[in-house]
Amino acid sequence: MARRWPENLWIVRHGQSAGNVARDAADEAALDRIAIHGRDVDVALSALGKEQAAALGQWFAQSSDQPDVVFASPYQRALQTASLVQHAGGMEQIPVVADERLREKEFGILDGYTLSGVRRHFPEQAEIRHVMGKFYHRPPGGESWCDVILRLRSLLDTVVLHHADRNVLIVGHQVVVLCLRYILEAMSERQILEIDAAGDVANCSVTHYRRDDNTSDHLSLVRYNYVVPVEQVAVEVTRAPDPPVAARG
Repeated sequence: MARRWPENLWIVRHGQSAGNVARDAADEAALDRIAIHGRDVDVALSALGKEQAAALGQWFAQSSDQPDVVFASPYQRALQTASLVQHAGGMEQIPVVADERLREKEFGILDGYTLSGVRRHFPEQAEIRHVMGKFYHRPPGGESWCDVILRLRSLLDTVVLHHADRNVLIVGHQVVVLCLRYILEAMSERQILEIDAAGDVANCSVTHYRRDDNTSDHLSLVRYNYVVPVEQVAVEVTRAPDPPVAARG
């Protein structure tokens, strides 16, 4: 039986977080560790990240299409983004559903290390990742991209089952945006890694899919990494990777 997708599906990366700022500082100082205290799940938005999220909410307020439901990663920075979009967009009546399947990729023993720090402290993992590639490499205690994709396939089943014909907004993380593209567009490993290598997913950028017509079971990509909602209110656009730099290479 054919799937019935939402009418519109928007996928948004959270606004700039304190972790993004700390990662940039660690890179600039050539440090091995990123100065993040406590759990990654509790890292909040920066002041700029809050402005970005509010700008996105204003953009939705001016749009002819608005979300009927929001799914968000349970990480603090994603929930804050969803809430700010909701309030700035005048959408307080729509539900925000925290879903653990949208959480950040788990980095295990490499969590909090810069790329240079991984090479210095975990040279065997750096070599394994070099051989296997970032798509399949699973650090001890962590996840590969394939692991993230598996849980996101389950999430999309939920979206189709309960929210067909509606407008759905997903707020997550950089790897979530990329892995959802991989699933929705039936990409190969090479195709999604080429997109990843071309540039980071901007904070509060919009990736938008629209159902082809009222009877179609196919979603078409309308735009990817769209930053006009942030730019149009003169808020700075940021594109830093998420804190564990070992995710990139």
